[in-house]
Amino acid sequence: MKPDDDIGRYPGTVHNEGVANFGGSTAIHHSVVGRNATVNMAPQADRSADDRAHSPRWDIGVITIIGVETNAVRVALGLRPERVGGLSFDLGEVDVDGDRPVRVVATRTLAQGQRSTVMAFDHLRRHYDPKIIALVGIGGGINRKVAVGDVVVATRVVYYDLRKELPLHTQRRGEEKEAPAAVGHAANAFFTDHGEPARCTVTDPGGTSRTHQVFGGLIGSGDAVIADHGSEIVSYLAGFNDKILAVDMEAGGLSQACHEQSATSGLLQGWVVIRGISDDAGADKNDDHQAVAAWHAATTLRRMLPYLITLDT
Repeated sequence: MKPDDDIGRYPGTVHNEGVANFGGSTAIHHSVVGRNATVNMAPQADRSADDRAHSPRWDIGVITIIGVETNAVRVALGLRPERVGGLSFDLGEVDVDGDRPVRVVATRTLAQGQRSTVMAFDHLRRHYDPKIIALVGIGGGINRKVAVGDVVVATRVVYYDLRKELPLHTQRRGEEKEAPAAVGHAANAFFTDHGEPARCTVTDPGGTSRTHQVFGGLIGSGDAVIADHGSEIVSYLAGFNDKILAVDMEAGGLSQACHEQSATSGLLQGWVVIRGISDDAGADKNDDHQAVAAWHAATTLRRMLPYLITLDT
């Protein structure tokens, strides 16, 4: 090999820059050959995230809001924690009688409310793409049918915060969203088999057994914490539909996110809301019954898994 300035003076000279191998094997990483060649190293992708992108869709994605809900779901379904970048998930396979195990992934929102719930849905969708999203946790009861400790399973949500502020009053413009028909049929099948309302006796992690009822019905959702039986919001919801059983602060955002997702994916995104009643949305509202309500909601999801995994949304 001659220096660059000698190349033109030696006809037939072979100019070689790089590595020559005359036998054996050579492994070269992040290298190039040629004058002025450079290596531009792009950030390496998260292999685990990339692998997930090419894996089959997970069956059920679960969103919880507060710690007591997250722990109840983790214990009821036997999930294990896993970190993906800066995000936390709980994963596991849940055995279902007479069928394959159900792949479940759960995540907790950063904060209460509709906006954080939408982001939690996006995290689940990007990393695991679950077929069904279940919003599981506690809610306030606003119907005489439901008592503290009971559970409401909702495939229809009334978002009540759309409104027009007038000089003398507020004109509310409720908006209803309904889960894909397949989810509604799955919920109906559950209640056909277990009665409506279904009566369930469960034992909590501390060894205490309780019997509660599980109702199918509507849920109202908005950004207000309701702690007044005479609230204008409660009156409005009763007038909108007297079958609304409970209220929460997240279901409206989830139902809207799932609805809009279909525009880009071409698939209907299934969702269901499962709320254990922790209070009656009255002035004496407190946290005393949150653990029981969260446990009842988590075990209700566990009972519904055989019905939900048969869906093709």
